[in-house]
Amino acid sequence: MDKILVVDDEKQIVKLLKAYLERAGYEVITAGDGNSALSKFREEHPNLIILDLMLPGLDGIEVCKAIRRESSTPIIMLTAKVEESDKILGLELGADDYVTKPFSPREVVARVNAVLRRTKGLREEEVLRIGEIEMHPQKHTVYMKGKELPLTPTEFDLLRVFMENPGRVFTRLQLLEKVQGYAYDGYERTIDAHIKNLRKHLGDSPRKSRYILTVHGVGYKMAEE
Repeated sequence: MDKILVVDDEKQIVKLLKAYLERAGYEVITAGDGNSALSKFREEHPNLIILDLMLPGLDGIEVCKAIRRESSTPIIMLTAKVEESDKILGLELGADDYVTKPFSPREVVARVNAVLRRTKGLREEEVLRIGEIEMHPQKHTVYMKGKELPLTPTEFDLLRVFMENPGRVFTRLQLLEKVQGYAYDGYERTIDAHIKNLRKHLGDSPRKSRYILTVHGVGYKMAEE
C-alpha cells in the first residue's frame, strides 16, 4: 500500500484529503506545519507528498527545498495563491504538480494516481543514449558523463519523452499530456519550469542549448545527436 504524506495547517482540508485518499486505497499520514512535515518525511518515507505552500513556521517552499536535497519523492503542491509566479517557483524547486485551492478532492486523488503511475509504470527498455546522456528507463536513472543526475519523477519523464523522440517537436500541451497524463488549458506553462530545471541538470542554457532546443512559437524538441 502506497503511503501519502498530507501537509496542511487547515485541519478540515487534511481531514477531507485523508478520507478521500484512504477510500482510494492509500495509507495517509499527516502534518500541520513545516518542521513536523520534515520529521514525518524522514521517519515514514512516504511514496508521495501533498504539500501546502503556506505553512506556519517553515513554509512549503523551504520544506520542498529540504526534501529535494534528500530525495526525489514526488511532491504535489497545494496553493491558495493565484499568481503564476508562485506556482512556477514551486515547480522550479522540484515539485511535480500543483493544485490550486479551492479544489475537488477527487481531482487531487486523480493527480496522486497519475503521478504514482508515472513513477511505477516504466516498461523495460534498452538504454537510451543521446550525446553524453545515458538513460536506464527500468532503473529510473539518468547519467551525464557517468555521473547520476538527481531528477524528479516529472523531470525524468520529460527527458524520456525527448530521448525517445529525438528531433520531434512537442507543444507544451503535448508534453503536459505525456508526462502528467492530462492537459488542462492554463497549465501548459508549467512545462517551462520543468524544462528550465532539466536544462540546469544537463548543463544547457536557453541561449546556447545542446540538448533541449526551443522551437519558437511551437514548443521544444531534443537535438538529434
